[in-house]
Amino acid sequence: MKVLGDLTVVSFEQAVAAPLASRHLADLGARVIKVERPEGDFARYYDSTVHGVSSYFAWLNRSKLSLTLDLKSPHAPALVERLTRHADVVIQNLGPSTLDRLGYDLTAMRRDNPRLVTCSISGYGDGGPYTERKAYDLLLQAESGLVAITGSPEAPARVGISIGDIAAGMYAFTAILAALIVRGRTGSGTHVEVTILEALAEWLGAPWYHAAYGEAPVRAGTRHPTIAPYGEFRCGDGKLVFLSIQNEREWKRLCSAVLGRPALATDPRFVDNPSRVAHREPLRAAIEARLATSTSDRVKALLERARIAYADLRSVVELAEHPQLVARHRLTEVASRGGPVRAFLPPFDIAGVAPTMGAIPEQGEHTYALLQELGYSETEIAALRNDAAVGTAQDAEGGGR
Repeated sequence: MKVLGDLTVVSFEQAVAAPLASRHLADLGARVIKVERPEGDFARYYDSTVHGVSSYFAWLNRSKLSLTLDLKSPHAPALVERLTRHADVVIQNLGPSTLDRLGYDLTAMRRDNPRLVTCSISGYGDGGPYTERKAYDLLLQAESGLVAITGSPEAPARVGISIGDIAAGMYAFTAILAALIVRGRTGSGTHVEVTILEALAEWLGAPWYHAAYGEAPVRAGTRHPTIAPYGEFRCGDGKLVFLSIQNEREWKRLCSAVLGRPALATDPRFVDNPSRVAHREPLRAAIEARLATSTSDRVKALLERARIAYADLRSVVELAEHPQLVARHRLTEVASRGGPVRAFLPPFDIAGVAPTMGAIPEQGEHTYALLQELGYSETEIAALRNDAAVGTAQDAEGGGR
């Protein structure tokens, strides 16, 4: 069963946020038409790691139909009108006011198609002094305060993934599904607006409360600003074990069953979590002094026996071989022009629903078929191509690189 198998999504998208939202809709069976500029989604060409396309593009664009369209062409408005008149969802993240400047009005689209759900994703949203600012993930990480609390005490750091774009894409996906539920009840579509800044503001709720009503969290690397012991600890063989002690029961078991020093639990410096945070350096020294006498395998065996949470440090490459993901069969393959590409299944597993795991499209691969479907004659299609209003995969060979 395809949960969204009767829905058509038209997405004027680039980079990460909108492509993530639309890909998850495609995962659930929606037919997603990705509208690309003549030069293509610029994320196609960040690198050429995955059979000629970038790792970002391979991750975010499987199962979609690619239509290359120059939105500035005089032929484009009529084509867009045909595309959106019977669509269920339109998504866009082309940059501040880009669609408006080009004459594509989402409100007018909903007027022509009252059941249409539209979604705009931007850095800062409409209204306010930052509306027209360009917004890339690092910049929003900085503006939101995320960079200020990430990294080591010596230097701030960017989170290692495009977390702002991902947050916005996930909220767009969720809100679109909610808007479709509303449409099912009322018969009318609506508009959804998501901003990267507001998505990060939501995710930064806990550190914001801590700063607003206490003091700003400090950058602590893998350590936690308000919990101890927490982070990496070195064992006698030089390998790291990561610990995350969440309550006093775990702390006492760690002291007695793993460290062999039950008296540590009642040491005035370590008697409760605030005390341990205030004395985190002597706490770390005491823990590592005991772990230094054992191998990491021995330490992990003791942690298992004491039912204390821990983790190994794995590389990104090792993720695909993680024993839990392998046991749960969470990897598959999708097709691409260059050959099969390994892919993780979507992180939501709905009983009785098989996710769509379609091919990664070439730029403009489906332009011709979509134009035919929209009622364009061979003569009209030839005219559109001659005027460079549209392009096919063959037209895009080598383009944008």
